[in-house]
Amino acid sequence: MSRKRLLPALALLALVAGCGANAAADSAKLSLDAPLPTAVPDGAKIVVGDPATEVALKLSGQYDKVSKYVQFANLSGGPQTTEAFRAHALDLGSVAEIPPIHATWTGLHVKIVASKFRQDPLHHPIYKLGVAPGVSVKTLGDLRGKKIAYSPGQAQGALILKVLQKAGLTKDDVKLVELPSTGDVYAQALAGKQVDVAPIGGVQIKRYLAKYGKDGASTIDHGLRDDAGHLYGPVESLEDPAKAAAIRAYVAAWGVAQEWIDKHPKEWIEGYYVKNQGLSAADGQWLVDNAGHPDIPADWSDAIERQQETIELLAHETGNKVIEAKDLYDLRFQTVATDAIKAGAK
Repeated sequence: MSRKRLLPALALLALVAGCGANAAADSAKLSLDAPLPTAVPDGAKIVVGDPATEVALKLSGQYDKVSKYVQFANLSGGPQTTEAFRAHALDLGSVAEIPPIHATWTGLHVKIVASKFRQDPLHHPIYKLGVAPGVSVKTLGDLRGKKIAYSPGQAQGALILKVLQKAGLTKDDVKLVELPSTGDVYAQALAGKQVDVAPIGGVQIKRYLAKYGKDGASTIDHGLRDDAGHLYGPVESLEDPAKAAAIRAYVAAWGVAQEWIDKHPKEWIEGYYVKNQGLSAADGQWLVDNAGHPDIPADWSDAIERQQETIELLAHETGNKVIEAKDLYDLRFQTVATDAIKAGAK
């Protein structure tokens, strides 16, 4: 969604969120170390930017269980969710690893309330490094001197910094070209020789090779974990007892929805990738196969450790202050999704 289209959407959502904000002002704040309320009160409402899970809830017949307290917004990704948080128009967003870090560095107080990864992540990466036609890159060491697409504040940008670190290179050894990582921008930049290398993800990997492989386009594996996915939201929403209860209930529903997606690949391909996203069934099958199976941990210790490593790398490269990864997570939610999955399996 472009910024011009996003602003009116945020204005509308702000009206809805404002009603909840007034309710929050009238009630005592919930301490961030207080137990989470388990019952969603009548009239509670949260705005959630998680389009894929919205579809999964509808396909699995679970949508009516959350529609009483959730209004879905067609927003996802770091820049959109951050802007919506600032407008007090969103309570929860679905993003990758970097947005909660970047939001904190820009003065927003946010917390992660759910995390999802991939089993066997090195063999099921979200991204591959796309190589432009006519450019020879066979190993990470070959990146020296290359023009590389770079998107600060997003997962793709952080991945490039990690790749350079793994290759024993610095930013001075390459030329970083700042480009937005939306849609097929990176694939087009590669095809047009605007950059030599770019991290491309999802169906863009398949389409890039199919369209430009005959011209010499290629991809290489980066060999790093890039599988983190989170639900996160502003602390002000978690301090509202009614919203905190609704967020807890949504995280439980989210967990069950991720499990349903994994167990019903044919329905997911047809209902989401084909009917909702407009992809072919073949593209949908490729995406399902590439993703493998989800890993939703009940213990976030390893995730926090990996997040800390990312923070320290990004802080060094960007000049931002090192923050504590554990402070980004609301540990009260640590087992909410897995408990719901287990309960649903009984």
